[in-house]
Amino acid sequence: MLHPLILGGTTEATRLAHALAVAGVDAVFSYAGRTDAPVAQPLPTRIGGFGGAAGLAEYLRAERISHVIDATHPFAAGMSRNAAEACAAIGIPLLALERKPWVAGDGDRWTSVPDLDAAVAALPEAPGRIFLAIGRQHLQAFAAKPQHHYLLRLVDPPPALPLPKAEAVIARGPFTLEGDLALLAAQDIGLIVAKNSGGEGARAKLEAARQRQIPVILIDRPALPERASVESVAEVLDWLHQARLGV
Repeated sequence: MLHPLILGGTTEATRLAHALAVAGVDAVFSYAGRTDAPVAQPLPTRIGGFGGAAGLAEYLRAERISHVIDATHPFAAGMSRNAAEACAAIGIPLLALERKPWVAGDGDRWTSVPDLDAAVAALPEAPGRIFLAIGRQHLQAFAAKPQHHYLLRLVDPPPALPLPKAEAVIARGPFTLEGDLALLAAQDIGLIVAKNSGGEGARAKLEAARQRQIPVILIDRPALPERASVESVAEVLDWLHQARLGV
């Protein structure tokens, strides 16, 4: 019986959930629970962690999951590693729905760095106004450079900010070029720090940076285990269709 689990949290995961609901597939959607008000899904939904790879494997067995689609954020490395380990341990097929990473084009002023610590080290010493577009999980690292004023864009209001000079804009993407041009201008942003998430929903800030000739520090994606991957919802549907046919 086809009973897939979607590890979600991205726009692509939501598109897949809607496609599976329309197709009448008995699927389950899982959120990590990082945001207070996650986007509602048209599938049965669970929220929260599994307790590592072993906990995920136990859940897959107990719920008789037939396939796992990892459609998590490209930087949700822990969940992706747990999924690969759990699926391998109990022999459940795993497919990643991955966005292509962003690639610099003409006019972009990007500096690629391997990780968060390298991004902090790459910040200038002279005080500046920096758009820190990395979510709320790793803000503490930037307290090492307290001379800067940081602009944050978060989905949920933070209980407190671990940075001495910072303000948060509460908004949920996708974002527009016009909106991000206005934001960068109003905040007099001189540098952007972002993760190379890929996709279209958060690309506007990079296009706005190109137009305003603002430099960008772009954090590379973390290394993940080898696994089968596709780039579109249609390819996931075809994979599941082939599984249903036993091909």
